Amino acid sequence: MKTIQAIVELARETPAGEVLAMATVMKVRGSAYRRPGARMLVNAAGRTAGMISGGCLENDVCERARKVMATGVPILVTYDSTAPEDIVFGLGLGCNGVVEVLIERLTAGDETGLLAFLSSCVARRQIGRIATVFQSDVFPLGARLLRWPDGSITSSLADPALTAALLRTFQETAARRTALRQVELPDGRAARVLVEAVTPPVPLTIFGAADDAVPVAQLAKSIGWHVTVIDARPAYATPERFPTADAVHCLRPEALLASPHIVLPPDALVMIMTHNFTHDRALLGFLLGRPLRYLGVLGPKSRTQRLLDELADSGLVFSSEKLAHLHGPAGLDIGAETPEEIAVSIIGEMQAALAQRHGGALRDRTAPIHDPADQPAAVA
Repeated sequence: MKTIQAIVELARETPAGEVLAMATVMKVRGSAYRRPGARMLVNAAGRTAGMISGGCLENDVCERARKVMATGVPILVTYDSTAPEDIVFGLGLGCNGVVEVLIERLTAGDETGLLAFLSSCVARRQIGRIATVFQSDVFPLGARLLRWPDGSITSSLADPALTAALLRTFQETAARRTALRQVELPDGRAARVLVEAVTPPVPLTIFGAADDAVPVAQLAKSIGWHVTVIDARPAYATPERFPTADAVHCLRPEALLASPHIVLPPDALVMIMTHNFTHDRALLGFLLGRPLRYLGVLGPKSRTQRLLDELADSGLVFSSEKLAHLHGPAGLDIGAETPEEIAVSIIGEMQAALAQRHGGALRDRTAPIHDPADQPAAVA
């Protein structure tokens, strides 16, 4: 989502009516730095937001984007790093894969276009879905169907049958962030389509505003998460101490129990680091019963066990399923000592939980580093 935020910001800074170009990775075969759905926006001055590779494709894409902005004709470019001719072209692709990139012209201020759609997803912090045609003998390259966060549908497609088929792909791929589909209509017409979900920023709520919470908030925000910091102490819970946080609240645990929706969205990541045993116990007792994606507690394992024991003595006993989401002590085993190192450890474990990975060394991984994009399947 951080890339989308950067793209939206560049689009907002562009005067209405000016043209830009959007480059989007449509398909990847083999190894590549970015996956389908990666984007880069280019303005007329050559300024960019987002990345589609590790830096090896961007210059070439910018050159091609200038032509697309001038002509208005979208293009699909194939970069093949498996071919020895790559050295001749000087792109230096080192990932041993094939990347297909759609480059299209957009207009700043178009209230029904892709840029406005992405802006709506960011502003509402809700999911939107995109289906883009990137290969077809009969349908225009870059033709697109958008389902906005409010549920409304806009389309650049002039074909009702294709529109209906793409709406079905939204239902069939609801659990995936990206999916490739071969859409085949009853009359024999077909199109290759990339289906994407534009997801809101990951919500992280940090309970505790001491000095060690500052790098956790900073690091989380640097990767595009939505960060909320909560502490009962007015001197600590201030925007000045957490300038990058999206929200800072001065609240006691009992206030949270009364109105949890204020600071705790569904499926949030939560870190308890108040350094107050009584507050931690109250928070843990409340949070273990909620559907969180991650719940971490700062401090040694014995302290977390003591918190759980005291909760059990008060009648609060949690199932093994609930306790499986509890990370105490929080963080990966990387030998962290300083607050900054501990923040890396904590955020790393949270990211592993989001990706459903174990957080081990990549050199020990036998499966591909990236989860593969969905294989094409016919949709009639």
